[in-house]
Amino acid sequence: MATFHPSLQAFRHMAKLPTTTRRSINRLLEHIASDLQVGDLLPTEIQMTTIVDSSRTVVRAALAFFVERGLIAGMKDRHLLRIPVPDDYFDVSALHSNTEQLQEMLMRLIYQRDLPPGAGFTEAELSRAAGVSTIAVREFLIGFSRNGLIEKNPRGGWRLCAFDTKYAQELGEAREMFELKAIERIATLEPGDPVFARLDELLARHEALGKAPAAAHAEFPALDREFHSFLISLLDNRFAENLNDVVSMVYHYHYQWDKSDELSRNQYALLEHLAILRPLSQGDAAAAHAAMCTHLRSAHSTMLSSLRNREHKLHPAPKAA
Repeated sequence: MATFHPSLQAFRHMAKLPTTTRRSINRLLEHIASDLQVGDLLPTEIQMTTIVDSSRTVVRAALAFFVERGLIAGMKDRHLLRIPVPDDYFDVSALHSNTEQLQEMLMRLIYQRDLPPGAGFTEAELSRAAGVSTIAVREFLIGFSRNGLIEKNPRGGWRLCAFDTKYAQELGEAREMFELKAIERIATLEPGDPVFARLDELLARHEALGKAPAAAHAEFPALDREFHSFLISLLDNRFAENLNDVVSMVYHYHYQWDKSDELSRNQYALLEHLAILRPLSQGDAAAAHAAMCTHLRSAHSTMLSSLRNREHKLHPAPKAA
C-alpha cells in the first residue's frame, strides 16, 4: 500500500481521524481505483458501508476526506473528479490502534508460548512485545478482564483464567444469535451488492487453503477470524463486535494448549466454512443458514470436548484399588 504524505493543514485535521476511519478510507480508495473511472458516481452510502464493513458515520467521514483531497466536488456531488494517487492513501503501518496491537500480541503470547489457564504474564512483557506504553497496556488489560478470560494476579502481573462449561455454553449461544442474524442480513441484499464480491474473495482464499499441503492449515485461525469478523461487521452492532473479540480469544487461543487434534480441527472447520460460503455466494441463504448451524454446533462441541479433556488432565480419576 502506498504512503500518504498530507500537507501540514490537512495533517492536523486527519490526525484526528480514528484508525477505523483511516482504514476505511484506504479500502474505499482501493475500490475507486479498481472499479471506477473519472466522471463515475461513487457508490451509495449503504453500499460503501458494506465495502468498508463499517457504519455510515465512518463513510461520511471518508467522503469529507475525499472532498478535502479533491476526489469529489462535495458531499452531495459525488462524481469522481480524478483517480486516486499514492499520496491519497494512509500509511498501513499507522493503521493499527494500540488496542488492536495489544489484543494481537496477547493472543500471540498465549498461542506461541502455549500458555495454559492459570499461566501468568506481565504488563511489561506485553508492552515490549506490542511497542506501546505500560499505561496503554494496563488500560487494555483492565477493560479486557471484564470478559472473564484474564484477571489480576494478587502477587503482581496478570494470569489467564480457566473457564467452565457454563461460560462456554453462554458464549456459544450469544455467538449463534449474532452470526445467524448476519446470514439473514445477507439474504436481504440485492444480487449486485458489494458484499458478494467480498464473499467471493473469502471463498477463493478458503479454496486455495484447502488445496494447500496439510501443514498450511496452521494458517486457518487467522482466516477463520477474518471470516467471522466479516459476518459480524454486517450487523453494525457494537455488542456483536465486542463478542467477536471474546470468541476469537476463546476459540482460537484459549484452548490451544491442547494441540493433539489441532490440524484435523482446522481442516474440518475449513470444509464447514466452504459449505457456508459457496451457497452464500450463490444467493442460497437457506443452505448457508443450515451450514452455519452445523458449523456453530461443531465449534461448540469442540470447545466442550477441550474443556473436558483439560479437566481430565488436571483432575484425573483415581485408579481402582
